[in-house]
Amino acid sequence: MQIQVQTDKHVKTETDWIEDELESALTRYADQLVRVDVHLSDENGDKPGNDDIKCSLDARLAGVKSLVVTDSAGNVGDAFRGALGKLTRSLEHSTAKLAARRGRDSIRTPAEMPELPEEVVSQ
Repeated sequence: MQIQVQTDKHVKTETDWIEDELESALTRYADQLVRVDVHLSDENGDKPGNDDIKCSLDARLAGVKSLVVTDSAGNVGDAFRGALGKLTRSLEHSTAKLAARRGRDSIRTPAEMPELPEEVVSQ
């Protein structure tokens, strides 16, 4: 699992703790996750405000469309942990749906055609 953290020029934080928390929270899905992108931004720029730090997490599961969740809070830690909670719930739901779907026939691919008896083929 590859982790990439990006911040805008208004967000000042170390990224090591973010990577550590992601790795520990998502170890259950590590074999299914290809990459997780973290985007931290300050919605108001230099202006003060409540809930202006936005964290967006983009998780790419192997063979499935990416899952994107966002959360806003007054500081980086709260925004990140809120988005991480949303991502773990979304991953749990998505992987459960994939597991339930495996092994069933799909309407998009035809089932195996039965072999015709030899007397029908030779005519």
